[in-house]
Amino acid sequence: MKKRKIFNDPVYGFISIPYDIVFEIIEHPYFQRLRRIQQLGLSSLVYPGATHSRFHHSLGAMHLMYTCLEVLKSKGQEITEDESQAAVLAILMHDLGHGPFSHALEGILAKDIHHEHISMLMMKNLQEEFGAPIEKAISIFTNQYHKKFLHQLVSGQLDMDRLDYLNRDSFYTGVSEGVIGYDRIINMLDVHNDNIVVEEKGIYSIEKFIVARRLMYWQVYLHKTSLVADLMLKNAILRAKELKKHLTVSSHLQFFLENDVKQNDLNSALHKFSQLDDNDIIQALKTWMNSEDEILRTLSSAIINRKLFRIEFMDETKAQKKYSELQNKFSEEEMQYLVLKGTAQNDAYNPAKDNIYIRFKDGSIKELTDITEQWNIRSLSGPVVKHYIAYPKENKNSTIGIPLEI
Repeated sequence: MKKRKIFNDPVYGFISIPYDIVFEIIEHPYFQRLRRIQQLGLSSLVYPGATHSRFHHSLGAMHLMYTCLEVLKSKGQEITEDESQAAVLAILMHDLGHGPFSHALEGILAKDIHHEHISMLMMKNLQEEFGAPIEKAISIFTNQYHKKFLHQLVSGQLDMDRLDYLNRDSFYTGVSEGVIGYDRIINMLDVHNDNIVVEEKGIYSIEKFIVARRLMYWQVYLHKTSLVADLMLKNAILRAKELKKHLTVSSHLQFFLENDVKQNDLNSALHKFSQLDDNDIIQALKTWMNSEDEILRTLSSAIINRKLFRIEFMDETKAQKKYSELQNKFSEEEMQYLVLKGTAQNDAYNPAKDNIYIRFKDGSIKELTDITEQWNIRSLSGPVVKHYIAYPKENKNSTIGIPLEI
């Protein structure tokens, strides 16, 4: 690297770029697009400071990955420079495939396709351009590399992705319950039998990490106002896809509105997808505020002007009863787009999917939920499911279904 590159990050301070190729990937249009994709979808409608981008998050995760690898090396773990570089690249590129407003439109523009699959396609394109370093990063990202613990640092219970987004999202939303001791957690990590383990003295930091995840999900990621905004955005896009024609939008967004792009089609449409960002959606919503279609106009105006639908969490029986009541006030078509019913689920720690292992001073290894009850982890290891129903608020001046407040 001809000149040492650093970023001034509000969460970690100065972040150095450890390898030349990392800076080359950061400069690539695929990565620069992440500047224009908000990390938390429409959560800024609840937390005004939550306007940070996937670009911020990816740089932060890269910084934590490099820091963690250096800690593991200091504890005697054999990690070559090529492996370190590949792991840093893997976490740097892990979110390349996110579409506009991140998870809000997951599987909507490209039907039922997860962002990780799109990230993989983009990585393969970058491999053709940059060669072997990206190939090794892909093998770590897909858990094909022989050192499995490197993949766990990219995608696992204690991966660098989670450590960054909890700390960063807490910082930008101002929700202090999400603050975690990321630096202590990283310094307590080690490797045993090719698995990431936590030293015994780090147990309190891990407990705080799990509690922070649960609190951040209900206070930020599944906050009912954020949830209803994301649902309304999703339905606005679905309504536009049904209408297809006569919609004034950018050409690349028009392509995804007019075509049901499935997994087998995405490779040929990847360039168009890589041109999409939040700006395309905002421009479209502002145009659709004047649409002749009342459903599309209602949803678009409500999102742009933050006149969001009422949303209530309730048990399943009450939700179904409320839904039945609303069926008497809306047409079948309006029910499809303007009445939103479903469940929100929070898994703070799921040992059935992945595990956190604690290494004690005597060398024994125990799974987190097997440790004495004083750690209070068992109560956090099961999913919490809440049923919700959302519908337009009443306003005497509206003409659709029950009057809308827009």
